[in-house]
Amino acid sequence: MTIIVDYDIVDGSEEAFTSLIKEHAAATLREEPGCLRFDVVKPLDDEGAPVANKLMLVEVYADDAAVAAHKQNPRLPGVRDAAKPLLVSQRLVLTRSLNEKIAEEGIRPENLNAANDD
Repeated sequence: MTIIVDYDIVDGSEEAFTSLIKEHAAATLREEPGCLRFDVVKPLDDEGAPVANKLMLVEVYADDAAVAAHKQNPRLPGVRDAAKPLLVSQRLVLTRSLNEKIAEEGIRPENLNAANDD
């Protein structure tokens, strides 16, 4: 499952929010083995310039159980409380891959480090 979050940030708060959410992303990847990827991305306009006061997250989880575990992470309430005054709005989109093999089998966390095996 992939979670996409689209944030509209209060003018003047982009640096603080970006720092907060990057720390959250790094901690999630460290703490949650079912979180396969957690990207903080900056939207671009048609000319390729960064869009002010916008940020997005793209979170990829191994399966529904990993998403459920993420929702129970004890850090989440603190992150949400810290983010609230920095945001105008946020939009959450839950997605599931239409690629049948990936949707059915997922990518197991233990398979991600195969290139590092002896």
